[in-house]
Amino acid sequence: MSADFPIPPDLRAMLGALRSPARPRLVGGCVRDWLMGHEPKDFDVEVAGVDFEVLHRALAPFGATDVIGRSFGVVKVRSAVTGGDYDFSLPRRESKTGSGHRGFAVAPDATLSDADAAARRDFTVNAIAFDPADGAIVDPHGGQGDLRARVLRHTSPAFSEDPLRVLRAFQLAARFDFSLDPGTAALCRAMVDTYRELPVERVWGEWDKWALKAVKPSRGLEVLEQTGWLVHFPEIAALRGTPQEPEWHPEGDVFTHTQHCLDALVSLDGWRLGDAHRRRLLSLAVLAHDFGKPATTSFAERRGVMRWISPGHEGVGGPLAEAFLRRIGSPLELIPPVCALVIQHLAHHHGKQGGFSDSQVRRLARRLAPATIEDLVLVMGADSRGRPPLDPGEDLGLIETLRGRAVELALEDAAPRPILMGRHLLELGCKPGPGYTPILAAAFEAQLDGAFADEDGARAWLKSHLETA
Repeated sequence: MSADFPIPPDLRAMLGALRSPARPRLVGGCVRDWLMGHEPKDFDVEVAGVDFEVLHRALAPFGATDVIGRSFGVVKVRSAVTGGDYDFSLPRRESKTGSGHRGFAVAPDATLSDADAAARRDFTVNAIAFDPADGAIVDPHGGQGDLRARVLRHTSPAFSEDPLRVLRAFQLAARFDFSLDPGTAALCRAMVDTYRELPVERVWGEWDKWALKAVKPSRGLEVLEQTGWLVHFPEIAALRGTPQEPEWHPEGDVFTHTQHCLDALVSLDGWRLGDAHRRRLLSLAVLAHDFGKPATTSFAERRGVMRWISPGHEGVGGPLAEAFLRRIGSPLELIPPVCALVIQHLAHHHGKQGGFSDSQVRRLARRLAPATIEDLVLVMGADSRGRPPLDPGEDLGLIETLRGRAVELALEDAAPRPILMGRHLLELGCKPGPGYTPILAAAFEAQLDGAFADEDGARAWLKSHLETA
């Protein structure tokens, strides 16, 4: 076996047990990633030359095996050594039997040639195999050339049988900064009506990969536009052609601005070093931050000059972001923080004479929850950087001022929590009941205004409030 391909030792032992006439090949994303200089993570093995029973017997000694995929010729192995999961499959033929992503008849065929087996894969860059026995690259469809050219090209006309592949093109282009082959784009345009066949959970799966893994997210939007599939995401489609004031947005329309903002976001440490939840949240918030502009943009007088303006677009954008997220199958818990970030993305302009009062910062943190001011700072920073060739320095200064005030108040990563609780009312002999609610609400408002900052202050405020009520 080649020492160049970083095959884990437990997988190497499994491959060694698959003796002639078995012909195991590492296939798919692990080979693509290795050839691109990335560390392979998900290892898939295709094994020709043997039947399913022989394959299963050879792998059984290495850990728990799941043969639920028997009809597809798939054995899943959980390594007894590392706990890692590996998929072993027989080459298979597929034929379209119905609509949708699942409408296929699959028949394992251990006699298929490398070229025929690879022809069922979506793109040529995913149809490259690696032979661990002699270290040879098996590339019957020219995937290495497309990798060098950074092009996504369909492997065969069978591409059109699975509509999910268009959304795979969308997220792969963004993840690897690839362009889409014109012939593949034309094929995707002919498939535009098949989107309705996709289960919403599969749609979300591709959007989630885009949000989490993109190195150039604008490429994904470019693919949606080239393929005509932007029609299925009307909130994004409406951004194309929505004008902006050239003095403030020399980069072009709102669609182009959004592309620049997304690419700026993924260059920021706060996104790159963030966990999956933060990357997902920020990517979708920046995508949606100007959804309200198409409905609010007009050419009107401002300070004696005719300009393109979009007053109130941030508030209009919140409900549009929610509608978009629900339609693509987003987890429900993601919707409130994304919408809050969209609605508040101009908060850095709301300070007075360049400053922000304690009350402003506390209330902003409260309105954002469960998102945070630190999340908002990253969204606003990406927005400010999305207007080339303008220097974002002035906006970034306002943003940093807001962030600094949040840090001083220990509110950059959390909203303020109420200090006065029901137990404090009990201490003063107040009987539990519906009357608690307005008192606690008033107390929290007073806290946000700075009337008290600890429990002793809260008790003093409560006593005075009850005496004057």
